Amino acid sequence: MREAREHPGKDISDLLIHPFRKTKVLSVQNRGEYAYLACGEGGLKVLDISFVDDKGFSEKTFTAPVSPIGQQFYVNTAYAQYACAPTTLAPDPTRNHYKENEDAAVDLMYAFIYVCDKYEGLILVGAGTLLDGNPLNNYLKRDLTYNPNGLLCGAKYISFVGKYGYVCCDKGVVVIDFGNPLKPQVKAIIGHKYVHKPTCVAFQFRYAYVTDEDGVKVFDITEMDNPRPVSKLKVPHAHKIYLARTYAYVAAGELGLVILDIEKPEDPKVDQIYNAEGEMHDVHDVQLAITYPSEFAYVADGHGGMKILQLTSPETHGFMGFSAHPEPKLIATYKIPHGGEALAIGRALDRDRAVDESGRQIAVFGRVGARPFNRDEMDKMYLHNKKVWKVSNDYNDPGYSKAQWQDLPSTGNGGGGPKLPPK
Repeated sequence: MREAREHPGKDISDLLIHPFRKTKVLSVQNRGEYAYLACGEGGLKVLDISFVDDKGFSEKTFTAPVSPIGQQFYVNTAYAQYACAPTTLAPDPTRNHYKENEDAAVDLMYAFIYVCDKYEGLILVGAGTLLDGNPLNNYLKRDLTYNPNGLLCGAKYISFVGKYGYVCCDKGVVVIDFGNPLKPQVKAIIGHKYVHKPTCVAFQFRYAYVTDEDGVKVFDITEMDNPRPVSKLKVPHAHKIYLARTYAYVAAGELGLVILDIEKPEDPKVDQIYNAEGEMHDVHDVQLAITYPSEFAYVADGHGGMKILQLTSPETHGFMGFSAHPEPKLIATYKIPHGGEALAIGRALDRDRAVDESGRQIAVFGRVGARPFNRDEMDKMYLHNKKVWKVSNDYNDPGYSKAQWQDLPSTGNGGGGPKLPPK
Protein backbone atom coordinates (compact mmCIF):
# COMPACT_ATOMS: atom_id res chain seq x y z
CA MET A 1 0.00 0.00 0.00
CA ARG A 2 1.54 3.27 -1.14
CA GLU A 3 -1.25 5.87 -1.11
CA ALA A 4 -3.08 7.06 2.00
CA ARG A 5 -5.07 10.03 3.35
CA GLU A 6 -4.53 11.30 6.87
CA HIS A 7 -5.93 13.67 9.47
CA PRO A 8 -4.12 14.67 12.67
CA GLY A 9 -7.24 14.49 14.84
CA LYS A 10 -7.28 18.23 15.50
CA ASP A 11 -8.26 21.43 13.69
CA ILE A 12 -6.36 24.62 12.99
CA SER A 13 -8.43 26.33 15.69
CA ASP A 14 -7.11 23.83 18.26
CA LEU A 15 -3.60 25.20 17.74
CA LEU A 16 -4.87 28.64 18.80
CA ILE A 17 -7.34 27.74 21.54
CA HIS A 18 -5.46 24.79 23.06
CA PRO A 19 -1.85 25.12 21.93
CA PHE A 20 -0.49 22.69 24.57
CA ARG A 21 -3.14 19.99 24.25
CA LYS A 22 -1.77 16.66 23.06
CA THR A 23 -3.99 14.85 20.60
CA LYS A 24 -3.55 11.13 19.98
CA VAL A 25 -6.10 9.10 18.04
CA LEU A 26 -6.81 6.06 20.23
CA SER A 27 -9.84 4.62 18.43
CA VAL A 28 -11.72 5.05 15.17
CA GLN A 29 -15.07 3.85 13.86
CA ASN A 30 -16.49 4.77 10.48
CA ARG A 31 -20.25 4.87 9.91
CA GLY A 32 -21.82 6.16 6.72
CA GLU A 33 -20.17 9.43 5.69
CA TYR A 34 -18.40 9.97 9.02
CA ALA A 35 -15.66 8.58 11.22
CA TYR A 36 -15.76 8.84 15.02
CA LEU A 37 -12.41 9.39 16.73
CA ALA A 38 -11.41 9.22 20.39
CA CYS A 39 -8.47 11.61 20.64
CA GLY A 40 -7.29 11.49 24.27
CA GLU A 41 -7.06 15.05 25.57
CA GLY A 42 -8.63 16.19 22.29
CA GLY A 43 -11.92 14.50 23.22
CA LEU A 44 -14.32 13.29 20.53
CA LYS A 45 -13.72 14.29 16.91
CA VAL A 46 -15.97 13.44 13.97
CA LEU A 47 -14.51 13.52 10.45
CA ASP A 48 -16.30 13.80 7.12
CA ILE A 49 -15.00 10.85 5.07
CA SER A 50 -17.51 10.94 2.20
CA PHE A 51 -16.15 10.68 -1.36
CA VAL A 52 -12.54 10.83 -0.21
CA ASP A 53 -11.15 10.28 -3.71
CA ASP A 54 -13.52 12.74 -5.39
CA LYS A 55 -13.12 15.80 -3.22
CA GLY A 56 -11.70 18.91 -4.76
CA PHE A 57 -9.69 20.07 -1.76
CA SER A 58 -6.29 19.15 -0.46
CA GLU A 59 -7.60 17.86 2.88
CA LYS A 60 -9.71 14.82 2.02
CA THR A 61 -11.01 14.26 5.56
CA PHE A 62 -12.11 17.19 7.69
CA THR A 63 -14.35 18.34 10.54
CA ALA A 64 -16.00 21.20 8.60
CA PRO A 65 -16.34 21.57 4.80
CA VAL A 66 -16.01 25.37 4.75
CA SER A 67 -15.41 26.84 8.21
CA PRO A 68 -15.35 25.52 11.79
CA ILE A 69 -18.13 28.05 12.44
CA GLY A 70 -20.41 26.23 9.99
CA GLN A 71 -20.68 23.12 12.14
CA GLN A 72 -19.26 21.63 15.33
CA PHE A 73 -17.90 18.13 14.81
CA TYR A 74 -16.21 17.78 18.18
CA VAL A 75 -17.03 17.44 21.87
CA ASN A 76 -14.42 18.24 24.49
CA THR A 77 -13.84 15.59 27.15
CA ALA A 78 -11.16 15.04 29.77
CA TYR A 79 -9.45 12.08 28.07
CA ALA A 80 -11.42 10.13 25.44
CA GLN A 81 -10.11 6.58 25.04
CA TYR A 82 -12.80 5.01 22.87
CA ALA A 83 -15.73 6.18 20.74
CA CYS A 84 -18.29 4.12 18.85
CA ALA A 85 -21.89 3.65 17.78
CA PRO A 86 -23.84 0.47 18.60
CA THR A 87 -23.81 -0.51 14.91
CA THR A 88 -21.86 0.43 11.80
CA LEU A 89 -25.15 0.68 9.94
CA ALA A 90 -26.69 4.15 9.84
CA PRO A 91 -30.32 3.83 10.99
CA ASP A 92 -32.00 7.15 11.71
CA PRO A 93 -34.09 7.11 14.91
CA THR A 94 -35.20 10.69 14.20
CA ARG A 95 -36.81 10.13 10.79
CA ASN A 96 -40.52 10.61 10.12
CA HIS A 97 -42.76 7.54 10.03
CA TYR A 98 -45.78 7.21 7.80
CA LYS A 99 -48.71 5.05 8.87
CA GLU A 100 -49.16 3.48 5.45
CA ASN A 101 -45.59 2.10 5.50
CA GLU A 102 -46.24 0.11 8.68
CA ASP A 103 -42.53 0.34 9.49
CA ALA A 104 -41.05 0.02 12.96
CA ALA A 105 -39.21 2.88 14.64
CA VAL A 106 -35.47 2.61 15.21
CA ASP A 107 -34.67 2.60 18.92
CA LEU A 108 -33.36 5.86 20.40
CA MET A 109 -30.21 4.07 21.59
CA TYR A 110 -28.92 4.18 18.00
CA ALA A 111 -29.05 7.98 17.92
CA PHE A 112 -25.91 8.39 20.06
CA ILE A 113 -22.15 8.14 19.91
CA TYR A 114 -20.81 6.50 23.06
CA VAL A 115 -17.51 7.88 24.35
CA CYS A 116 -15.44 6.12 27.02
CA ASP A 117 -13.45 8.68 28.99
CA LYS A 118 -10.66 7.83 31.40
CA TYR A 119 -11.88 10.31 34.03
CA GLU A 120 -15.50 11.13 33.17
CA GLY A 121 -16.80 7.60 32.56
CA LEU A 122 -19.31 7.29 29.74
CA ILE A 123 -20.45 10.22 27.61
CA LEU A 124 -23.40 10.11 25.19
CA VAL A 125 -23.29 12.48 22.22
CA GLY A 126 -26.35 12.85 20.00
CA ALA A 127 -25.53 11.75 16.45
CA GLY A 128 -29.00 11.96 14.95
CA THR A 129 -28.00 15.15 13.16
CA LEU A 130 -25.41 13.13 11.22
CA LEU A 131 -28.06 10.73 9.94
CA ASP A 132 -30.91 13.02 8.88
CA GLY A 133 -29.36 14.37 5.65
CA ASN A 134 -29.53 17.99 6.83
CA PRO A 135 -26.08 19.69 6.87
CA LEU A 136 -27.39 22.79 8.67
CA ASN A 137 -27.87 21.24 12.12
CA ASN A 138 -24.52 19.48 12.55
CA TYR A 139 -23.62 20.84 15.98
CA LEU A 140 -22.62 18.03 18.34
CA LYS A 141 -22.99 18.27 22.10
CA ARG A 142 -22.93 15.89 25.02
CA ASP A 143 -26.39 14.74 26.05
CA LEU A 144 -25.36 12.70 29.09
CA THR A 145 -22.33 12.11 31.27
CA TYR A 146 -22.73 8.86 33.17
CA ASN A 147 -20.36 7.78 35.94
CA PRO A 148 -22.37 6.76 39.03
CA ASN A 149 -20.18 7.12 42.12
CA GLY A 150 -17.08 6.89 39.93
CA LEU A 151 -17.96 3.32 38.86
CA LEU A 152 -16.87 3.89 35.25
CA CYS A 153 -13.56 5.63 35.91
CA GLY A 154 -10.89 4.29 33.58
CA ALA A 155 -13.47 3.47 30.90
CA LYS A 156 -11.57 2.34 27.81
CA TYR A 157 -13.96 0.24 25.72
CA ILE A 158 -17.67 -0.38 25.21
CA SER A 159 -19.40 -3.04 23.14
CA PHE A 160 -23.13 -3.62 22.63
CA VAL A 161 -25.30 -6.71 22.65
CA GLY A 162 -28.92 -5.75 22.16
CA LYS A 163 -29.86 -2.96 24.53
CA TYR A 164 -26.93 -3.71 26.85
CA GLY A 165 -23.50 -2.09 26.80
CA TYR A 166 -20.49 -3.83 28.34
CA VAL A 167 -17.94 -1.25 29.53
CA CYS A 168 -14.32 -2.14 30.30
CA CYS A 169 -13.06 0.06 33.14
CA ASP A 170 -11.00 -0.01 36.35
CA LYS A 171 -13.72 -1.92 38.23
CA GLY A 172 -13.85 -4.67 35.60
CA VAL A 173 -16.65 -5.05 33.03
CA VAL A 174 -19.84 -3.14 33.86
CA VAL A 175 -23.10 -4.20 32.18
CA ILE A 176 -25.44 -1.27 31.51
CA ASP A 177 -29.05 -1.31 30.29
CA PHE A 178 -29.64 1.36 27.62
CA GLY A 179 -33.33 0.58 27.11
CA ASN A 180 -33.78 4.27 27.94
CA PRO A 181 -30.40 5.65 26.80
CA LEU A 182 -30.72 8.90 28.75
CA LYS A 183 -31.50 6.96 31.93
CA PRO A 184 -29.06 4.03 31.85
CA GLN A 185 -29.09 1.41 34.59
CA VAL A 186 -26.21 -0.72 35.85
CA LYS A 187 -27.28 -4.39 35.74
CA ALA A 188 -24.13 -6.34 36.59
CA ILE A 189 -20.42 -5.99 37.32
CA ILE A 190 -17.86 -8.60 36.30
CA GLY A 191 -15.29 -7.78 38.96
CA HIS A 192 -11.66 -8.59 39.67
CA LYS A 193 -12.56 -12.12 40.70
CA TYR A 194 -13.00 -12.94 37.01
CA VAL A 195 -11.26 -10.23 34.96
CA HIS A 196 -8.13 -8.14 35.47
CA LYS A 197 -7.73 -4.88 33.54
CA PRO A 198 -10.13 -5.82 30.70
CA THR A 199 -9.44 -4.31 27.29
CA CYS A 200 -12.18 -5.59 24.94
CA VAL A 201 -15.50 -7.46 24.81
CA ALA A 202 -16.97 -9.27 21.79
CA PHE A 203 -20.20 -11.23 21.44
CA GLN A 204 -21.44 -14.19 19.44
CA PHE A 205 -24.89 -15.66 20.05
CA ARG A 206 -24.95 -16.73 23.73
CA TYR A 207 -21.36 -15.95 24.68
CA ALA A 208 -19.22 -12.92 25.50
CA TYR A 209 -15.45 -13.01 25.10
CA VAL A 210 -13.39 -10.63 27.25
CA THR A 211 -9.70 -9.92 26.78
CA ASP A 212 -7.69 -8.85 29.82
CA GLU A 213 -4.11 -9.01 31.07
CA ASP A 214 -4.47 -12.77 31.64
CA GLY A 215 -5.86 -13.68 28.23
CA VAL A 216 -9.40 -14.49 27.09
CA LYS A 217 -12.33 -15.08 29.45
CA VAL A 218 -15.63 -16.53 28.15
CA PHE A 219 -19.04 -15.79 29.71
CA ASP A 220 -22.45 -17.30 29.06
CA ILE A 221 -24.84 -14.41 28.32
CA THR A 222 -28.03 -16.38 27.69
CA GLU A 223 -29.36 -13.79 30.14
CA MET A 224 -27.60 -10.76 28.72
CA ASP A 225 -27.76 -8.79 31.96
CA ASN A 226 -26.44 -11.71 34.00
CA PRO A 227 -23.14 -12.99 32.53
CA ARG A 228 -21.87 -16.31 33.88
CA PRO A 229 -18.19 -17.34 33.60
CA VAL A 230 -17.67 -20.63 31.73
CA SER A 231 -14.04 -20.82 30.53
CA LYS A 232 -10.75 -19.03 30.16
CA LEU A 233 -7.61 -19.31 28.06
CA LYS A 234 -4.21 -17.81 28.81
CA VAL A 235 -3.04 -15.54 25.97
CA PRO A 236 -0.25 -13.08 26.83
CA HIS A 237 -0.56 -9.46 25.63
CA ALA A 238 -4.22 -9.81 24.55
CA HIS A 239 -5.50 -6.40 23.40
CA LYS A 240 -8.56 -6.80 21.14
CA ILE A 241 -10.59 -9.77 19.90
CA TYR A 242 -12.74 -10.37 16.82
CA LEU A 243 -15.16 -13.31 16.53
CA ALA A 244 -15.94 -15.00 13.21
CA ARG A 245 -18.08 -18.13 13.48
CA THR A 246 -15.90 -20.90 14.90
CA TYR A 247 -12.71 -18.81 15.14
CA ALA A 248 -11.62 -15.87 17.27
CA TYR A 249 -8.78 -13.54 16.31
CA VAL A 250 -6.81 -12.02 19.18
CA ALA A 251 -4.49 -9.04 18.73
CA ALA A 252 -1.73 -10.26 21.01
CA GLY A 253 1.02 -7.65 20.95
CA GLU A 254 4.47 -9.11 20.43
CA LEU A 255 3.03 -12.57 19.79
CA GLY A 256 1.26 -11.36 16.66
CA LEU A 257 -2.21 -12.64 15.78
CA VAL A 258 -3.48 -15.55 17.89
CA ILE A 259 -6.30 -17.52 16.24
CA LEU A 260 -8.53 -19.50 18.60
CA ASP A 261 -10.86 -22.38 17.87
CA ILE A 262 -14.13 -21.42 19.59
CA GLU A 263 -16.44 -24.05 18.09
CA LYS A 264 -16.99 -25.08 21.73
CA PRO A 265 -17.04 -21.78 23.68
CA GLU A 266 -16.76 -23.59 27.00
CA ASP A 267 -13.54 -25.26 25.82
CA PRO A 268 -11.63 -22.80 23.56
CA LYS A 269 -8.24 -23.79 22.12
CA VAL A 270 -5.36 -22.05 20.38
CA ASP A 271 -5.58 -22.98 16.69
CA GLN A 272 -2.48 -21.14 15.48
CA ILE A 273 -0.24 -18.14 16.11
CA TYR A 274 0.70 -16.01 13.12
CA ASN A 275 3.33 -13.27 13.06
CA ALA A 276 4.26 -13.22 9.35
CA GLU A 277 7.72 -14.63 10.06
CA GLY A 278 8.42 -11.99 12.68
CA GLU A 279 7.04 -8.99 10.78
CA MET A 280 4.06 -8.59 13.15
CA HIS A 281 5.33 -7.92 16.65
CA ASP A 282 3.18 -5.11 18.14
CA VAL A 283 -0.41 -6.05 17.29
CA HIS A 284 -3.00 -3.79 18.94
CA ASP A 285 -6.19 -4.38 16.96
CA VAL A 286 -7.71 -6.65 14.32
CA GLN A 287 -10.87 -6.44 12.23
CA LEU A 288 -12.19 -8.88 9.63
CA ALA A 289 -14.03 -8.16 6.38
CA ILE A 290 -15.15 -9.95 3.24
CA THR A 291 -14.18 -8.65 -0.20
CA TYR A 292 -15.75 -10.60 -3.05
CA PRO A 293 -15.29 -14.30 -2.14
CA SER A 294 -12.26 -13.85 0.14
CA GLU A 295 -11.85 -13.07 3.83
CA PHE A 296 -9.24 -10.60 5.07
CA ALA A 297 -7.89 -9.48 8.44
CA TYR A 298 -6.90 -5.84 8.86
CA VAL A 299 -4.28 -5.51 11.58
CA ALA A 300 -2.99 -2.49 13.52
CA ASP A 301 0.60 -3.49 14.22
CA GLY A 302 1.79 -0.52 16.27
CA HIS A 303 5.14 0.72 14.97
CA GLY A 304 4.92 -1.91 12.24
CA GLY A 305 2.02 0.00 10.67
CA MET A 306 -1.09 -1.43 9.08
CA LYS A 307 -1.04 -5.02 7.80
CA ILE A 308 -3.54 -6.88 5.64
CA LEU A 309 -3.76 -10.66 5.85
CA GLN A 310 -5.68 -12.86 3.45
CA LEU A 311 -7.37 -15.58 5.51
CA THR A 312 -9.40 -17.50 2.95
CA SER A 313 -9.82 -17.60 -0.83
CA PRO A 314 -11.55 -19.88 -3.35
CA GLU A 315 -8.42 -22.04 -3.17
CA THR A 316 -8.77 -22.57 0.60
CA HIS A 317 -9.70 -26.11 1.62
CA GLY A 318 -13.31 -26.16 2.79
CA PHE A 319 -13.93 -22.72 1.28
CA MET A 320 -17.58 -23.53 0.51
CA GLY A 321 -18.28 -24.69 4.06
CA PHE A 322 -19.72 -22.81 7.02
CA SER A 323 -16.37 -21.90 8.57
CA ALA A 324 -13.29 -22.56 6.46
CA HIS A 325 -10.04 -23.01 8.35
CA PRO A 326 -8.07 -19.72 8.09
CA GLU A 327 -4.75 -19.81 6.28
CA PRO A 328 -3.31 -16.35 7.01
CA LYS A 329 -0.94 -14.79 4.53
CA LEU A 330 0.53 -11.27 4.69
CA ILE A 331 -0.34 -9.51 1.43
CA ALA A 332 0.07 -5.77 2.15
CA THR A 333 1.78 -3.38 4.56
CA TYR A 334 1.55 0.37 5.16
CA LYS A 335 4.14 2.03 7.38
CA ILE A 336 2.84 5.04 9.32
CA PRO A 337 4.99 8.10 8.42
CA HIS A 338 6.99 10.13 10.92
CA GLY A 339 7.28 7.31 13.44
CA GLY A 340 3.54 6.94 13.87
CA GLU A 341 1.82 3.89 15.36
CA ALA A 342 -1.17 1.93 14.09
CA LEU A 343 -3.33 1.54 17.22
CA ALA A 344 -6.86 0.93 15.95
CA ILE A 345 -8.76 -0.32 12.91
CA GLY A 346 -12.33 0.75 12.13
CA ARG A 347 -14.94 -2.02 12.08
CA ALA A 348 -16.36 -2.89 8.65
CA LEU A 349 -20.00 -2.54 7.64
CA ASP A 350 -22.27 -5.05 9.40
CA ARG A 351 -24.19 -6.18 6.32
CA ASP A 352 -27.43 -8.18 6.45
CA ARG A 353 -28.01 -7.24 10.08
CA ALA A 354 -31.62 -6.17 10.48
CA VAL A 355 -32.28 -6.74 14.19
CA ASP A 356 -30.25 -6.56 17.37
CA GLU A 357 -30.06 -9.16 20.13
CA SER A 358 -32.92 -7.53 22.02
CA GLY A 359 -35.23 -7.86 19.02
CA ARG A 360 -35.17 -4.22 17.97
CA GLN A 361 -35.27 -3.47 14.26
CA ILE A 362 -32.29 -1.52 12.90
CA ALA A 363 -32.81 -1.77 9.13
CA VAL A 364 -35.64 -1.11 6.70
CA PHE A 365 -37.45 -4.27 5.54
CA GLY A 366 -38.53 -4.68 1.93
CA ARG A 367 -42.20 -5.52 2.52
CA VAL A 368 -44.97 -3.46 4.05
CA GLY A 369 -45.54 -4.52 7.65
CA ALA A 370 -42.55 -6.89 7.70
CA ARG A 371 -40.56 -7.08 10.91
CA PRO A 372 -37.99 -9.31 12.63
CA PHE A 373 -38.67 -11.49 15.66
CA ASN A 374 -38.86 -9.62 18.94
CA ARG A 375 -36.94 -10.86 21.97
CA ASP A 376 -39.72 -13.11 23.30
CA GLU A 377 -40.07 -14.77 19.91
CA MET A 378 -36.31 -15.27 19.67
CA ASP A 379 -36.22 -16.93 23.07
CA LYS A 380 -38.90 -19.43 22.03
CA MET A 381 -36.59 -20.65 19.28
CA TYR A 382 -33.93 -21.98 21.63
CA LEU A 383 -34.98 -21.67 25.28
CA HIS A 384 -37.35 -23.76 27.40
CA ASN A 385 -37.97 -22.68 30.98
CA LYS A 386 -35.06 -20.24 30.55
CA LYS A 387 -32.68 -23.10 29.71
CA VAL A 388 -31.19 -23.88 26.33
CA TRP A 389 -33.40 -26.38 24.53
CA LYS A 390 -31.32 -29.21 23.07
CA VAL A 391 -32.41 -32.23 21.08
CA SER A 392 -31.42 -35.73 22.16
CA ASN A 393 -31.77 -39.15 20.53
CA ASP A 394 -31.34 -40.85 23.89
CA TYR A 395 -34.64 -42.35 25.06
CA ASN A 396 -33.32 -42.33 28.62
CA ASP A 397 -32.62 -38.60 28.47
CA PRO A 398 -34.37 -37.04 31.53
CA GLY A 399 -35.74 -34.33 29.27
CA TYR A 400 -38.03 -36.90 27.61
CA SER A 401 -41.01 -38.78 28.95
CA LYS A 402 -42.45 -42.02 27.57
CA ALA A 403 -45.60 -40.14 26.57
CA GLN A 404 -43.60 -37.61 24.54
CA TRP A 405 -41.76 -40.41 22.75
CA GLN A 406 -45.01 -42.17 21.83
CA ASP A 407 -46.48 -38.91 20.54
CA LEU A 408 -43.76 -38.48 17.91
CA PRO A 409 -45.17 -38.33 14.32
CA SER A 410 -45.30 -41.39 12.14
CA THR A 411 -42.11 -42.42 10.35
CA GLY A 412 -44.07 -43.44 7.25
CA ASN A 413 -43.63 -47.19 7.80
CA GLY A 414 -47.31 -47.78 8.46
CA GLY A 415 -47.14 -47.53 12.23
CA GLY A 416 -48.52 -44.78 14.42
CA GLY A 417 -45.02 -43.81 15.54
CA PRO A 418 -41.59 -45.28 16.31
CA LYS A 419 -41.47 -48.25 18.61
CA LEU A 420 -39.99 -47.79 22.06
CA PRO A 421 -36.41 -48.99 22.20
CA PRO A 422 -35.76 -51.95 24.51
CA LYS A 423 -34.69 -51.08 28.04
